Amino acid sequence: MRELSYCENPFVYRRRKTRQVKVGNVGIGGNNPIRVQSMITCDTMDTDASIQQTIELANVGCEIVRITAPTVKDSRNLEHIVKGLRERGCNVPIVADIHFKPEAAMEAAKWVDKVRINPGNYADSKKFVIREYTDEQYAAELNRIRERFSPLVDLCKQRGIAIRIGTNHGSLSDRILNRYGDTPLGMVESALEFARIARDLDYHDFIFSMKASNPKIMIAAYRLLVARLNELGPDWNYPLHLGVTEAGEGEDARIKSAIGIGSLLADGIGDTIRVSLTEDSPHEIPVAKALVENIKKTSDAQGPTLNAQLSFDPYSYQRRASETMTVAGTADPGQGVRVGGQELIRVIVRRATFEKIAHKIDKMGDYKPEIIYENAGIADVDPRDDAAIAKLNTEQNPQLVTVRDDVDFAAIPAFRLLATRLHPRHPILLKDVFGCRSRTVDFLTTLLTAATNIGSLLCDGIGDAILMRGEEAPGQALRLSYNTLQAAGSRIFKTDYVACPSCGRTLFNLQTTTAKIKEATLHLKGVKIAIMGCIVNGLCARQPPSNRLHSAARYKPESVRVFDC
Repeated sequence: MRELSYCENPFVYRRRKTRQVKVGNVGIGGNNPIRVQSMITCDTMDTDASIQQTIELANVGCEIVRITAPTVKDSRNLEHIVKGLRERGCNVPIVADIHFKPEAAMEAAKWVDKVRINPGNYADSKKFVIREYTDEQYAAELNRIRERFSPLVDLCKQRGIAIRIGTNHGSLSDRILNRYGDTPLGMVESALEFARIARDLDYHDFIFSMKASNPKIMIAAYRLLVARLNELGPDWNYPLHLGVTEAGEGEDARIKSAIGIGSLLADGIGDTIRVSLTEDSPHEIPVAKALVENIKKTSDAQGPTLNAQLSFDPYSYQRRASETMTVAGTADPGQGVRVGGQELIRVIVRRATFEKIAHKIDKMGDYKPEIIYENAGIADVDPRDDAAIAKLNTEQNPQLVTVRDDVDFAAIPAFRLLATRLHPRHPILLKDVFGCRSRTVDFLTTLLTAATNIGSLLCDGIGDAILMRGEEAPGQALRLSYNTLQAAGSRIFKTDYVACPSCGRTLFNLQTTTAKIKEATLHLKGVKIAIMGCIVNGLCARQPPSNRLHSAARYKPESVRVFDC
């Protein structure tokens, strides 16, 4: 296990301490609350629509609004958008979203409160070229980037505005890909290259982000970034913006966002968030605000201080090793169901739940319960109970183990502690909550809590079975169980859709196109289909044939990407 540390204590909630960065009249980091932001979707040259969409977002609680600026002309129009907003009494900070064109960034910086740049394409054009860089060649590339980036830093410093150094997993530069690969380390190093330039110019009003559509990659990248910042020194305490990019729409997108964003917030990481949905932007704000409220409750629910060594590498996913065992199953109790080891992560229900749906199991398709809790001989323990843990660890045969419902601390640290103290031969059953949640809780909160708690632990490599306790409706609880497993990449049972949230770069209706593609491809289980509004976040079908073949071979041959281009 690496010596790098990504949080003060992974068993006790403490928010990461950062410096404050001001974006207009909004402070990010420091002692400020976690901020919620979003992005408008209309053409940036449509001034009236841009103003209207920004006001609509501000009215539902969006604290920072981002607007794409693909050209110098679009950037110049930001002057009129910002002026119109201020004349209408809307003081929400405006961020310019820049890709590919430093000249557009320079123009945008004259009018907005923050400029977001992507290190993967700010000073690089992607050619998908395989080459080995000598140290001298690599240094020459960094000098070229410095020449392109320094003028923007100087202008932002002069105007007193902020920069987001926003790495995207889908758009790393050829230089980074060839040296570090398509990895969280590559994402981190890509951002740090630009951060070092800013610091050399004595500019510190910047924020990092490490976005990916895969929650495991996103979580690992942010953890590794924080660990590297801690290693570099206390004055590298810059705030972080969190987001799962291209999350898609509907329940799946909310689950995927909760796994990525919620798990990092639970570790005290994150100062501002955006939930990226392929829906109208105002729909993102209630989800983001609910995630922030959830983490407030979690931080208040912490029990006694815990200190232990993590059982997993937080920077590289590997499923916790356990032995395989057989328990009675719902389909054929005589045959049983295999749990643990490399078996599928199983879905468990209580007997009372099973009895409500037993008459229609044959019609439930992929959302079937596999094990009844009371029939599985599950041991429930308080992971702080030395005697109970010692007794389990002396048993030679594997035992399915879970955390007791009466523990007085949060689910994520409770199961992490169990995994740390329990002998690895014993499989672990995860719960979303301890005890039964009140029915006054709305389904969005139930969904986000379940996805954050169970999804985070699955991405840590912990868990061989799951039990949803927070949702009483059997069908809804089973759907939530399977969709959480899918979103965490732990069990693939249906088509996986990755879709942009849309912005001013998009030249077609992404929502209706996504719906049409889903209708035609829902039967393609195990296939990942990405629906992109532009070429910012991934590979493009307009590449020359040789490059397309190289890209498909090197990256994700099981994936399909549909582009606007």
